[in-house]
Amino acid sequence: MATTNLNIRTDKEIKEQAEQIFSDLGLNMTTAVNIFLRAVIRENGIPFDLKLEVPNKVTAAAIEEGRRIASDPDVKGYADMDELKAALDF
Repeated sequence: MATTNLNIRTDKEIKEQAEQIFSDLGLNMTTAVNIFLRAVIRENGIPFDLKLEVPNKVTAAAIEEGRRIASDPDVKGYADMDELKAALDF
């Protein structure tokens, strides 16, 4: 198999963080990039979803309400499911 060089530019911190993860996995950057490229070929595209994780208005409102409830000391909390079920008369 003939090999070729691939030169890419990336942020220094991104490269260092990725190298640490690859090292923890027993890989080097070259092996990791080759794994990615082979996955692209196998999947005939990017091997993961590319999407914007922007919540819609209803979801954003629910997240905000959950944060408000979580930080409100006057809101009743439950230690476990049995306690919650008892409060709901299950």
